Amino acid sequence: MAIFRVLVPRYSSVVYRGRFYSSMSELRGLVLGAYASENDKVNKLTPYAQKFNDQVTSGKLLEQINVAGPLKVGQTRILWNTSPKYPVVAVAGLGDAASWDILDGLDGVRENVRIAAGAGVKVLAAEKVAQVEVEDFNGQAEAAAEGATLAAYRFQEYKKLEARKTVAQVSLAPDASGAEDFKRGVTTAKAQNWSRLLMETPANLMTPTIFAQEVQKKLTPLGVEVVPHDREWARGLGMESFLSVSKGSDEPPVFLEMTYNGAGGDQKPICLVGKGITFDSGGISIKSAAKMDEMRADMGGGSVVVGTIAALAELGAKINVKGLVPLCENLPNGRANKPGDVVRAMNGKSICIDNTDAEGRLILCDAICYAERFNPRYIVDLATLTGAIRVALGFCVTGAFSTCDQLFGHLSSAGSKTGELLARPLQSMFFLCFKTAVDED
Repeated sequence: MAIFRVLVPRYSSVVYRGRFYSSMSELRGLVLGAYASENDKVNKLTPYAQKFNDQVTSGKLLEQINVAGPLKVGQTRILWNTSPKYPVVAVAGLGDAASWDILDGLDGVRENVRIAAGAGVKVLAAEKVAQVEVEDFNGQAEAAAEGATLAAYRFQEYKKLEARKTVAQVSLAPDASGAEDFKRGVTTAKAQNWSRLLMETPANLMTPTIFAQEVQKKLTPLGVEVVPHDREWARGLGMESFLSVSKGSDEPPVFLEMTYNGAGGDQKPICLVGKGITFDSGGISIKSAAKMDEMRADMGGGSVVVGTIAALAELGAKINVKGLVPLCENLPNGRANKPGDVVRAMNGKSICIDNTDAEGRLILCDAICYAERFNPRYIVDLATLTGAIRVALGFCVTGAFSTCDQLFGHLSSAGSKTGELLARPLQSMFFLCFKTAVDED
């Protein structure tokens, strides 16, 4: 399953007011779409929006949004008092899907729908509209649900109630098409929002133990077997590399194992392995203080693994998946790893630690060794492994290091549909740099 990420840019909005005054909590809003290519001087509504324009507003909606010219993708305009059912309507620009370059490798139609639906939900939530209905955007209900649900997410779990901003409840407009597709999109997006919640929770409130408990609470009712293994279990299997990272923290490590058998029988599983560093200070090779708080999200790979399994289970996907997340903190104390230390992985290979802030590969190598025991079809390893990948590829592309053309093809195809661009920066010459002076394997 692809990893779902939607970038919803913030565009300026033109707001048409003249509203009546009622409780904002009672307001119901509607998100509609409009197309406009680069050379268009007016907007063209989607079929659903055109029907609403003709039958509900007698043409006033299109007349109003055309006052300010064509809408660019993700740009929004709000109209008040359009109908008794929808006191406020946001029209979001779908742009022109053909404007995406073929080299972008994206399904431009789906991507523009995600952007537009998300922008519409955000602008209505900013107006404190709590109930937002979304049209199907000309047969793209799933993409609309993804964009809308992701945009509605807010992390404000620890703010007092009166300080919290409106979180829009998103649904499909009753007479729109694609109800099942919309439901699927909501399911996948909510699973991603759960992953985001795990990542954004402060590290003292999302320790390895708490992470495992939250996963058990979420996945067990969905029929997923969740087993949190302790330190002694890992030591018995020879996971010295994983345990060496955990030595620097008083929080006990947890090796989280999840099994989803959606296909049953003898189908080989796909193994998803996720980095689970619930806080990364860098260890003895300590990071700078600036933005170190963001390292609470260094278990992003593990969060995506559990979110993906949640989505698969809720959708009833006919596939067998094994999820593995080694969880611990990377902190400096008298027992922590030191630069130059040599540890041994589960498969017997020795590893020289050059920098203790490269802890991700130390915990993942043991998890990957363990994954081999299940004779999987594929092993997919997900991790916030290094900031250097952002230097190389930027913020909008994921580095995919794969020696399997078939697997990379599947991921790349799924990424095109879900807005996940993948790059494959893997050549054999890179491995020439991976030698050190210490006599290790």
